[in-house]
Amino acid sequence: MTIREEIEAREIAALNPQATLASKSKGRQVREEADLIRTCFMIDRDRVVHSKSFRRLKHKTQVFVAPPGDHYRTRLTHTLEVNQIAKTIGAGLNLNLDLIEAIALAHDVGHTPFAHAGEQILDELTSGHFRHNENSIRVLTRVEQHRVRSGLNLSAEVLDGVLHHSGYGKGEQRAYTLEGQVIRISDKIAYVQHDIDDSIRAGLLTLEQIPREFLDILGDTHSQRITTLVTDTIYHTRQLMAVSSVPMVEPGPEIERALWGLREFMFENIYRGSVCQAERTRAMFIIEHLFDYYKKFPDKMSPVYQQIAAEEGLERAVVDYISGMSDAYCVTLFKDIFIPKSLVPDAGRIFGASEDV
Repeated sequence: MTIREEIEAREIAALNPQATLASKSKGRQVREEADLIRTCFMIDRDRVVHSKSFRRLKHKTQVFVAPPGDHYRTRLTHTLEVNQIAKTIGAGLNLNLDLIEAIALAHDVGHTPFAHAGEQILDELTSGHFRHNENSIRVLTRVEQHRVRSGLNLSAEVLDGVLHHSGYGKGEQRAYTLEGQVIRISDKIAYVQHDIDDSIRAGLLTLEQIPREFLDILGDTHSQRITTLVTDTIYHTRQLMAVSSVPMVEPGPEIERALWGLREFMFENIYRGSVCQAERTRAMFIIEHLFDYYKKFPDKMSPVYQQIAAEEGLERAVVDYISGMSDAYCVTLFKDIFIPKSLVPDAGRIFGASEDV
């Protein structure tokens, strides 16, 4: 018996009967030989962590574009917070933590520079539509390269969890694994709470401005609110699991109403507020001009995107190229392409001469 088989046997013996077993995975699009040590979900997690798209998350906006100081969230720190919250919920429900971690680390690799501003403008510029969760699937299955092959060839359960992590409506389709559903609620718990924290740090919000009806239920501090949401999600879902073969991972009605209310409050006062809107307008201006530029000069893109242009069309390649950029790289390209700069050599530096007085 290999070590992987030992791990898979432990999953069968120890995990919740409603958990997703690595040994029962629906598999990959391209079949691979099983690893001697790692389960399929452990391999998926490792491939995501070692990908370029994952590394670029450290320079992608969460809410505020290039804020001063080192303590504001980026898309990468958001991803790590989602991962930690999700693994706590998953442990409380006795689910597959390797699958949870793989989905958590991969869920936002398709996010654009400048967060939802980039998502919005790319959606407007394309002939089809653009959604960051769908683009994450695009990155994981086409743009990233693994073993001289397009895509990371991840397990079906991971891709499904990534695709369905977004949105927060009762009628929306959810992941078919409980682990994927854990990521969906963990994403909401993470970003609502840490965006409140960042907004207070930025001086755009005070605790006193947050409706008391939500704080009385969830707690006054960042830590208290996360603890309340995580704990209630675990206990309420365990109750659902006891009476249903197809339960939902969610907090109880009162707690969920408070989370929903805080989320709506943040949309009204921060996400659609004057500061974020001013940043959004500038960011969309940059992306729109880069989009037009690379459609005119596709040879300026990296070779992998030129290949995508040849195989799938120029617009698809340009969207892939821009959506993968970090904020800083996007701004640097814009400056290099569009901001005038002198091409006249500095004679004083060349000849050691002083300027005329």
